[in-house]
Amino acid sequence: MTSIDDLLEIGTIAAPQGLKGDVKVSSISDFPERFEKSGKRWLQSPKGESPQEIMLIKGRYIPSKENVYIIQLAGIESREQAENLRGYKLFVQKSDRPILNTDEYHVSDLINLEVYNQINNENIGIVTNVFWAGNDILEVRLHQQPIPKEEKQIDFSKISRISKRHKVKQKTQKIATVLIPFVKEIVPVINLDEKRIEINPPLGLLDINLSSDRETSSNDND
Repeated sequence: MTSIDDLLEIGTIAAPQGLKGDVKVSSISDFPERFEKSGKRWLQSPKGESPQEIMLIKGRYIPSKENVYIIQLAGIESREQAENLRGYKLFVQKSDRPILNTDEYHVSDLINLEVYNQINNENIGIVTNVFWAGNDILEVRLHQQPIPKEEKQIDFSKISRISKRHKVKQKTQKIATVLIPFVKEIVPVINLDEKRIEINPPLGLLDINLSSDRETSSNDND
């Protein structure tokens, strides 16, 4: 049995596609051959069970804003079978990794790297996602989260029973993140051995998302 430590995650099955068992995969890989070239793949259920080997028969890319492929897996021949795979993660063997050029990185190697500001050496957050929007973008969850605003006390005696049931909602604190263009000028240092990224952010870059969150919170109270 293949260990999860020997595998590399390349995507997640998002939904069935059609009636004959094809599935739609949200890719986190930059290599089309992961989904278009037939061969062994591995599936892991959302419960985190041991990955199971399966054969990829064929696949094709779907042009869209998202990195999506439609693939056909051996033994999956109906929409019902495909539906049962929703949320499953798709893997290849780590030994099958393509050789990268200088300044190229696997997405999985960037996730969970700590991000440091070169200006003051502050550890500002951790990489939680990488996606394409004209160029690669790092989504970074900030270590320093905004202090939740104190909510006004509601006088329940002055609202109706229906209002209590339908209009009073518990607000949840949004996790603060920043989006950092993954370009050499802004991200000059990537040290995989030390699990560290260093950024040289333009003025205001780290405040953009926080400012947006504050404006949203203010508008909610209008």
